[in-house]
Amino acid sequence: GVVEACLLHMLKRRAAGFLRTDKVAALFTKVGKTYAVAGDICKKVQELQQQVESRKNQPNGQEPLKRQGSTTSKAPVLTPQAIKHIWVRTALIEKVLDKIVQYIVDNCSKYYEKEALLADPVCGPILASLLVGPCALEYTKLKTADHYWTDPSADELVQRHRIHGVHGRQDSPSKRPALGIRKRHSSGSTSEDRFAASAREYVESLHQNSRTHLLYGKNNVLVQPKDDLEAIPGYLSLHQSADSLTLKWTPNQLMNGTLGDSE
Repeated sequence: GVVEACLLHMLKRRAAGFLRTDKVAALFTKVGKTYAVAGDICKKVQELQQQVESRKNQPNGQEPLKRQGSTTSKAPVLTPQAIKHIWVRTALIEKVLDKIVQYIVDNCSKYYEKEALLADPVCGPILASLLVGPCALEYTKLKTADHYWTDPSADELVQRHRIHGVHGRQDSPSKRPALGIRKRHSSGSTSEDRFAASAREYVESLHQNSRTHLLYGKNNVLVQPKDDLEAIPGYLSLHQSADSLTLKWTPNQLMNGTLGDSE
């Protein structure tokens, strides 16, 4: 949406099309006549739009008969938001949006007024440069409404911080955290079993679930329990639930699944 706003800023009427309501489509179509990369995007968008229309015309959302039992992939299901920004979205996924914008900037006098954003000698090239990064990504799995489940888990975040901080601290555990505690004695007592179960539940709570969402995690945060005790490194995490924010800190030894002789 932001990219579209930049593309539409002070766009010439001739470039936008006198009778067309979709000015972005008119711009891409006009650029596609002289720039092959934009022309390919125009073809892809037209194919997507035809697939969306054919899907709408099918009763109860059924696929055409020729698709039934076919091994080919089904037509992509596009959300209304994706259809709204289908031109910029397609160019982004095909990794050519930065090239198209750069071409428009280089030929801005054909499409824009002098005061337009893309006609600016500084802002225009900056916008094209900013799009290089997003166009280098693989959009194989876009975020959906249930993206809380697809975000990195706390377990993965802990591992990342360990890899990052293991060179700086000798006492940082370097192996993957275990969701439990190894007992110090083979014949464990009932109280020890209860403690191990509660510790396991506490460590597991660092993982994202349907009740809480992990907002932030940082390893090797020092906490001093008492004035006469040495500071203990641990894992600090911030969680969000439906009605509150919770701050948690877990000693590295507990995260690693071993307590040793410490209390």
